[in-house]
Amino acid sequence: MIDDDLRGKVTVSFYRSSGPGGQRKNKKATAVRLRHTITGVTAIATEHRNQSDNLELAFRRLREKLKQLYKRPKPRLATHASLGSVNKRLEKKKIHSQKKSSRKRFGLTEELD
Repeated sequence: MIDDDLRGKVTVSFYRSSGPGGQRKNKKATAVRLRHTITGVTAIATEHRNQSDNLELAFRRLREKLKQLYKRPKPRLATHASLGSVNKRLEKKKIHSQKKSSRKRFGLTEELD
């Protein structure tokens, strides 16, 4: 079904689809390609054996694509790390630092030649 809001903004073309489907699919132009002239978005439907079902499916797909195109992303809300998570991270850093410092050699004042 053609929506009133898409009428005049869409070019419709029919062609023969490939693949299985028998003689009807090979002889008739049942595949549908819709192109939204303003945005250039295309939608194709070749699944059904008759043109009207493919036309309806292609319009449904085109509507979905246009919805996704004009969908505004949710704005990101700036957040801060909680005090507990900051303290936990710093404590882990201290433990890691102590591990690494315990691997140092102490008492070597002479330089090796």
